[in-house]
Amino acid sequence: MEETISGWQLGQWFDQAKAECSIAGISPQEVHWFLQELAGLDRLTLRLQTFKQQPSVSLQVPWSEFTQLWQRRLQQRIPIQYLLGVVYWRHFTLKVSPAVLIPRPETELIIDLAKSAVENPDDHGIWVDLGTGSGAIALGLADSFPQAEIHAVDTSLEALAIAQDNAQTIGLADRIQFHHGSWWEPLEFLQGQLTGMVSNPPYIPSDIIPTLQPEVALNEPILALDGGSDGLNCIRYLVETAPRYLRAGGVWIVEIMAGQGEAVTALLEAQGSYSGIKIIPDLAELDRFVIAYLK
Repeated sequence: MEETISGWQLGQWFDQAKAECSIAGISPQEVHWFLQELAGLDRLTLRLQTFKQQPSVSLQVPWSEFTQLWQRRLQQRIPIQYLLGVVYWRHFTLKVSPAVLIPRPETELIIDLAKSAVENPDDHGIWVDLGTGSGAIALGLADSFPQAEIHAVDTSLEALAIAQDNAQTIGLADRIQFHHGSWWEPLEFLQGQLTGMVSNPPYIPSDIIPTLQPEVALNEPILALDGGSDGLNCIRYLVETAPRYLRAGGVWIVEIMAGQGEAVTALLEAQGSYSGIKIIPDLAELDRFVIAYLK
C-alpha cells in the first residue's frame, strides 16, 4: 500500500538532509535525486520547493525505510546509485548494484569517440565491450551502431545478469550477445574480424585504492578498480592481445586514469601494430581515453 507524508514533514526532512550533506561533504543534489526516485517529485518542484505546501506527498517506500536509506548514505557512505538501484547514463536508465561499477558521466564520451572513429556508423561491423559491468558501453554501442553485431564480456556472472537485465529493459537484448569469461577468452571465434574494441578496464594502482573516497574504496567492486601496481596490468594485456582480434583499420579504445596517457601511448607504440594513436581528454581536460587503429 502506498504511504503518504505531509509536504511540511517532507520539507523538514529536506532541509535537514541538505544540512547533513554540507557536513558530510556530499553533493546536495543527491537530496533532489533521492526525492525524484522515492517521492516521484520532478526537478521543477524540487527547485521551487513547492512540495512543502502540498497536503500530502506519496512515497515509493515506507517512511521508515526512506529515512533508513538516507542514514545509510550518510553513515556507511554507500553510493546513492546503489541505494536507489539506478543510474542515468547517456539517455539510458540503468539498474546497478554493488556487483558492478557505477557508470560515470565522463565515460559517456567513449561512445561518441567510437562513433567518430568510423566513417559510417550505419555500416555493418562487429564491436566488443570488454568488462561490460552494467552493460552501459555495450548498450551505447548497440544504440549508436544499429546495423552492427555487438558482443559484451564480463568475468562476473552477477555483473552479466545485471547487464542482460538492462539490455532487456531498454529493448536492446536482441542486439547484444553476452559472454561469461575473462577478456577475449569467449571470443576466439572473432579473431581478425572486429571493427572495434572498447573497454573501461580496471586502471587504478593498487596502493591508491584505499585512499579513494569511501563511496568507491569501500563499496565498488575491487575487481573493476584494481589495475595492479602501476594501474596498467589490464591495459597492457589489451594492448598486446587486441591485434589478434581487430581487422585491419580496427579501432582500439580504452578509458584510462588521468596521467596515464603517455604510458599507454608508449605501450601501443612499442607493440608495433598500431597507428593513429591519440590521447583524448574529457570535458575537464584530463587524460581520459586512448584511441588507436590496427595497421
